[in-house]
Amino acid sequence: MIRFFKPFRKQIARIEINGAIASATRKRVLEALKTVEERKYPALLLRIDSPGGTVGDSQEIYTALKRLQNKTKIVASFGNISASGGVYIGMGAQHIVANPGTITGSIGVILRGNNLERLLEKVGVSFKVIKSGPYKDILAFDRELTDSEKGILQELIDVSYQQFVQTVADARSLAVETVRSFADGRIFTGQQALELGVVDRLGTEEDARRWAAELVGLDPEKTRCFTLEERKPLLNRLVSNEDRLHPLAAVPGFTTAVDWFAFELSTSGLPLWLYRP
Repeated sequence: MIRFFKPFRKQIARIEINGAIASATRKRVLEALKTVEERKYPALLLRIDSPGGTVGDSQEIYTALKRLQNKTKIVASFGNISASGGVYIGMGAQHIVANPGTITGSIGVILRGNNLERLLEKVGVSFKVIKSGPYKDILAFDRELTDSEKGILQELIDVSYQQFVQTVADARSLAVETVRSFADGRIFTGQQALELGVVDRLGTEEDARRWAAELVGLDPEKTRCFTLEERKPLLNRLVSNEDRLHPLAAVPGFTTAVDWFAFELSTSGLPLWLYRP
């Protein structure tokens, strides 16, 4: 009988989640997770360095990771920052490693709208709105929210928050009330996360890789780690991230100030699991 060698069975897959989590991140990560499943990698190293992002995209990545758990051991490694939606995605791993100084936490939900009413008055601009119902233009940027609108949005946020708390409680085998005690939007270090039960161990990405290998009976010294990433255009591959950094890019997880501004515009009015410094 001829037995074909299956190289992926002896390797660890690696997926990076960097920057703000939005639709592009979701699409890339879901495709990579599909590859992990098809190639039957025994273990996955999930490197997260993200301040969070949109609720739906984070939930879809988390759900895909939970499905993959039936076939693959998943170890998450929290980098410089793994907060809010980054934490939510991390709950899709069976095991989590964080650096002692990793910024994590920020478990909560935020929704922001922009009120430009006074500015528009100064420049003499106004809008005439015809709508099918009283709440169709909720969070319109040319007026204040009404009390009833605030109530509707607060209920939306509360439901999303409860989903977040329940997910952390289930993934980390914690009581819901225990999670609520620290899920008030605060950030904490990896060391504090360990004490709270949010992560399993303190260590580097290399420590996480070695642990993943051990979990599936592979030799940590010899096991290769293969990074699955979207193929970038030639120009992007020739120009490093450091060359493209903008001095105004002060928000963790964003490469340039333009990235940050575009994200702000595209998510205005959307519930976010996002750490906001």
